[in-house]
Amino acid sequence: MTIRFDWDPDKDAENLRKHGVSFVEAQATGVEANGFMKRTRKYTNEPLGQVEVIDDFLPPPEKLVRKEDGVKVTIALSKRSVDFFKAHAKAANVPYQRMIRTLLDGYVEKYADRPVSRREPGSRRE
Repeated sequence: MTIRFDWDPDKDAENLRKHGVSFVEAQATGVEANGFMKRTRKYTNEPLGQVEVIDDFLPPPEKLVRKEDGVKVTIALSKRSVDFFKAHAKAANVPYQRMIRTLLDGYVEKYADRPVSRREPGSRRE
């Protein structure tokens, strides 16, 4: 079975001018197979057209990483909970401890403004 392609000659010429590859070459060798994407580009001093300069809106690198004081603690969790976080962390490609910390931080964020209530003396823990 032979597949035949008919190319628009004007579009083929434009593609060759813009990308340095003709439709026939792309069809015969494949764009990636012939190293098209790895070729060194030759840039000319052509006019760019209308250029708009925008202010830098990105924060500096030191503000991209939120630094918080961390406190290391030892906590006993159920095997079921740890297995749960490990499985989901693996799927998300993150450390499971980070997932647990994020959960706890979210809980604190939600309830941080509530007043701390004290248990009545003699009440049992549940």
